[in-house]
Amino acid sequence: MKWSFKLGTLAGIPVYVHVTFFLILPYVAYATARDQGTARIGGAILLVLALFGCIVLHELGHALTARRYGVKTRDIILLPIGGVARLERMPREPLQELWVAMAGPAVNVVIALILGGWLAATGAAMDPEAVSQAFAQGRSFLLQLLAANVLIVLFNLLPAFPMDGGRMLRALLATRIDYVKATRVAAGIGQVMAFLFIFGGLMGSPFLILIGLFVWIGASQESAMVERHHALAEVKVKSAMLTSFERLAPGDTLGHAAERLLAGSQEDFPVASEGGEVFGILRRNDLVAGLVEHGQAAPVTGSMCRDLTSAAPEDLLEPALERLQESKCRTLPVLDADGRLVGLLTLDNVRELLMIRSALSHPVHPAGLPRH
Repeated sequence: MKWSFKLGTLAGIPVYVHVTFFLILPYVAYATARDQGTARIGGAILLVLALFGCIVLHELGHALTARRYGVKTRDIILLPIGGVARLERMPREPLQELWVAMAGPAVNVVIALILGGWLAATGAAMDPEAVSQAFAQGRSFLLQLLAANVLIVLFNLLPAFPMDGGRMLRALLATRIDYVKATRVAAGIGQVMAFLFIFGGLMGSPFLILIGLFVWIGASQESAMVERHHALAEVKVKSAMLTSFERLAPGDTLGHAAERLLAGSQEDFPVASEGGEVFGILRRNDLVAGLVEHGQAAPVTGSMCRDLTSAAPEDLLEPALERLQESKCRTLPVLDADGRLVGLLTLDNVRELLMIRSALSHPVHPAGLPRH
């Protein structure tokens, strides 16, 4: 993910922190100083860091359980709102997805039990009032961490995407109905909950509004992702690739590239030899920047994007689309078995394919109304 910094590796899985994560630290410092005094700031920040350590373990629980079912995890990313384990895909079987979803909260349950056992063994106060007021009064660092893990479990069990409870609900529904329909139902329930959060927030809690928006967006994105996966299942790259395009030679100038840009609708150009070997992609923005910095006579190779990844015509479209979305070049060269350029894959092409397939799946009768 962009704007992320690598912290290290756990069980072979890279762990990143998003730059926006650091916004939470000055907020915690300010809120603590305002409510409890400056002497509490260090302890509050330490608690936040410990809590996010628990969140990393939560996501690692998802990742290691998914690994048992042959699903790899690209990375774990820490965000201000929590963490995300980016799995390559969800397990195919609903019950496998259920176990993967349950694994994260189960880790927090174990952490809470360990902390509770330690506090009980050392004679620390464990009355309900102390737990409920732990955050406000700062009575015990471990007690606060225990309470935070309990809240993480409760929050993640809400039956709404993107929380684990939404995935558990979808998995259970998918044992009875079609996976896509199960996703729609679970996403719909999540959006109802999001509306309730937002409505409750309007009564005086901006934090509930933020949660409601988070849940609404998560439910919408999950539903869209599953719909896309369903639409692209078994579709190959050759069905979506652009086969009519212009290419630039390595010796062409930026001035020539500008002429080609103005002459047509193509924005990004592959830089390739006559034999079809691809050296890079000249993007429109890089072309403009190159003209400003180097002038029209400069070669295109000095401004092209070299962070290339490619696909073959017979590759499945969905994994190729994921590589395209992660590529800085915005365009995926499609190469034949001999490594020659035969097509281009862009997000616009994939969107158009999805639009056409959606239209074809909803035929209309002669009067222009959809068939039922």
